[in-house]
Amino acid sequence: QVQLVESGGGLVQAGGSLRLSCAASARTFSSYAMGWFRQAPGKEREFVAAISRIGGSTNYADSVKGRFTISRDNAKNTVHLQMGSLKPEDTAVYYCAASLTLWTMSQGGIDYWGQGTQVTVSS
Repeated sequence: QVQLVESGGGLVQAGGSLRLSCAASARTFSSYAMGWFRQAPGKEREFVAAISRIGGSTNYADSVKGRFTISRDNAKNTVHLQMGSLKPEDTAVYYCAASLTLWTMSQGGIDYWGQGTQVTVSS
């Protein structure tokens, strides 16, 4: 069992930045690809970014490319999402996710979810 705990959400003005963090409980953290998803009110949960087990590959949703950066520190069992040039449409609950590979994550095969952290971007 892997527990994922997100932090770093909050209220920020449009154009600002936030850094989300996700701490994992498992010593097998490096065995999982990690990702971030988000869900805005009244909308389905959507993919934001993902990073491979050792960080050599990353994927981003088109809507965040060039603005968000995902990274991980396997020594500290953490994954981060640096968000910049934030827009009101980035407002959502952001969820950390773990999957065996980037491919399984892209297919919706999520093994573990965090409970989410709220990000609100004001205009």
